[in-house]
Amino acid sequence: MIASPQSADGNRLDDGSGDTIQALVRGLQVIRAFDARHQRMTLTEVAGETGLTRATARRCLLTLHQLGYVSWDGKYFGLTPKILTLGYAYLSSTSLPTIVQPALVHLSQQTGASCSACILDSTEAVIVARASPQRFNSTDLGVGSRLPLYCTSLGHVLLAELSDEQFEAYLDQTPLVSHTAATLTQAEDVRAAVRLAGTQGFAINAEGLETGLRSISVPLRNTLGHVVAAMSATVPVSVASEQEMQDRLLPVLRSQATLLQQMLTA
Repeated sequence: MIASPQSADGNRLDDGSGDTIQALVRGLQVIRAFDARHQRMTLTEVAGETGLTRATARRCLLTLHQLGYVSWDGKYFGLTPKILTLGYAYLSSTSLPTIVQPALVHLSQQTGASCSACILDSTEAVIVARASPQRFNSTDLGVGSRLPLYCTSLGHVLLAELSDEQFEAYLDQTPLVSHTAATLTQAEDVRAAVRLAGTQGFAINAEGLETGLRSISVPLRNTLGHVVAAMSATVPVSVASEQEMQDRLLPVLRSQATLLQQMLTA
């Protein structure tokens, strides 16, 4: 099930304070239920994914259908391209994707890796720019895709910038679910990986989220030195070992991060 939406500081939005519109909260829950693994769902499936009653889920879906954000063939619901207008409001209001995208294209062409830039959004990382010469596996990631923090190199880099209090709060509220045999599912292992990322200034993760892939990530800082995003390069594990990632990919990632810092104003 999908948890209730959270604000940027991690607090529940539907806290009963009377300051939230519950219909909007539930509508956003329904939208977020759709992803690469749930592209088309029945009413019952949507209710199950969101934890809403069938009646509430039905009202949300029919409202979204009337507004043009959801398609419906009489049985299955799915998102329509119009849903992209919701994300475009953010993308058009920030220069980060525009600045980072050319660098990712250059990196991908130079290294043959799939390259992404992510920002921290509550308890997840969200891809805001991406370039890939090929698909390495079945996972279809793109701009707007959300990634767990505890089992990805991008996530470890972003978590390393949190205060100890913020990091422990994240661990307390995040189920460490296993995605592969290599996923870190123990809090102490996550702590160790994040501490290492903070100490060395980069993170490497092999098969933590998807079998067969290894990634390396570095922080993207603005002109004040604050981390605003993380940038990664991903290749099949058969293509490069951890040491080869450090020798071949880390220098070019850091070089691009240094160049980008001059353009990322506070």
